[in-house]
Amino acid sequence: MRLYPEKLAGQLQQKLLRVYLISGDETLLVQECCDLIRQKARQDGCSEREIIDAGVSSFNWQDILHSASSMSLFAERKLIELRLPSGKPGAEGSKALCEYLEVAGSEDVLLIVAGKIDKQSTNSKWYKALDKAGATIQVWPIDAKNLPRWLQQRVRSAGMDIESDALQLLCDRVEGNLLAAVQEVEKLKLLAADSNITTETVTKAVSNNARYNVFDMADNALKGDATASLRMLHGLRSEGSEPPVVLWSLAREIRTLLEAQLDCDKGQSAQKALGTQRVWPKRMPFMQAALARHDSESLSLLLEQAAAVDGSIKGFADGRPWDNLERLVLGLCRVSS
Repeated sequence: MRLYPEKLAGQLQQKLLRVYLISGDETLLVQECCDLIRQKARQDGCSEREIIDAGVSSFNWQDILHSASSMSLFAERKLIELRLPSGKPGAEGSKALCEYLEVAGSEDVLLIVAGKIDKQSTNSKWYKALDKAGATIQVWPIDAKNLPRWLQQRVRSAGMDIESDALQLLCDRVEGNLLAAVQEVEKLKLLAADSNITTETVTKAVSNNARYNVFDMADNALKGDATASLRMLHGLRSEGSEPPVVLWSLAREIRTLLEAQLDCDKGQSAQKALGTQRVWPKRMPFMQAALARHDSESLSLLLEQAAAVDGSIKGFADGRPWDNLERLVLGLCRVSS
């Protein structure tokens, strides 16, 4: 059966099914759904958890069939977690999944965590078999229109109320970043008086943030302000920020710009192309300024440069991470000749 993410908790209270397929590219929501299933599985006696990652080079689809036929030495039930980043098992994987459903015992639970699954795949044999055997849950991104409702639900789940102006201010603050939204709600739980969040509460929470933050640094780089963005980058380093977090903020903007520029190359206006990428209205001027300085070639080179920064962070590429981040910021700030 097909479930909406918000209905999963209620379904789990009734019964733990033998198969769950969670798919989507909204990492936070996928993770929360998986955590609910893992918690219920532990409560129902699945004290052993086996992880099978289809994204590694050594993966073999026979692994999941071996898991189905092997007896656990430590538990009567086990949770088998199959990670399918591509969202597409292919012909061999489709056959293996259908065979698993035939040979696996009724006590074990299979949790498949997949990337975004397209509409065509939902009509495939393997998807329909999983849907019939258990539950399939597609997690969709929360867009700007639905963010206030989603955020209000999170606030209520935390046992608080929020004024409408404060809700809008909070939405503007997180700009679609759900992880940042969850962190802000947790912070507001400590600051809110009488469980009521006002605009003053949100403003106070914002002012208590670190002096420098990755979002402001990225915005200044988009505007082309090299002096301000480098000053903030150095501030982030001195405050103990981690290079992967800084790289994430820059790479996200570069990918968005490249996708928008490719649409512009096909004749779309910059505003329409950025709107397609779900860029928030207040950030449109920053992004348009960056597009005016760059083209698809320069943005592709910046994305390659970001990959090199990632390599230096992980230790398999040359250079020091913070030095490489500085060059990436300067590249994004490029002033057209």
